Amino acid sequence: MERDTHFVTGVYEDEDVLLHAIKQVRSSGIQIHEVYSPYPVHGIDDYLGYKRSRLPIAAFLFGLLGTTLALTMQYYMMAFDWPMIIGGKDFGSLPTFIPVTFELTVLLASFGMVGVFMVSTDLKPWAQPRIFDLRITDDKHVMAIDIANNSAIELAKIEEILKSSGASEVNKKSFE
Repeated sequence: MERDTHFVTGVYEDEDVLLHAIKQVRSSGIQIHEVYSPYPVHGIDDYLGYKRSRLPIAAFLFGLLGTTLALTMQYYMMAFDWPMIIGGKDFGSLPTFIPVTFELTVLLASFGMVGVFMVSTDLKPWAQPRIFDLRITDDKHVMAIDIANNSAIELAKIEEILKSSGASEVNKKSFE
């Protein structure tokens, strides 16, 4: 049994064939590492069994933090630290705080989402991306299967399933 390669990739020409292949490969008990596509394919996350992202929860919490910080900062500065009467309004007048509160809410929500996304997807500026096939940026769809995660299934059987699911090519790929 050949286990010196790390990945087996199936190259697909059409997104409908790809979606059918994902269903077929998953039903045969093979764990799919990732599917790469040159453009977004509607419904592919459902076929792959991905759960809904929790990124909106992080955005809400960071936005709430921004709102709290903005209101606390402005109220402290205007009511305690350096009280000024502007336009005859009270020291802690909420309507005057709205523009700064909105801006800080949006700023912290967006920075927080970018930070959480980069941490959760393990993106780093110094990381080298794994390119399974250069054509994924042009016109091909590629399904990558990690052999280590599918050790109970023979490599030849994985290749046969990929071919029977409509893959135009089946390649072996390893990374150092």
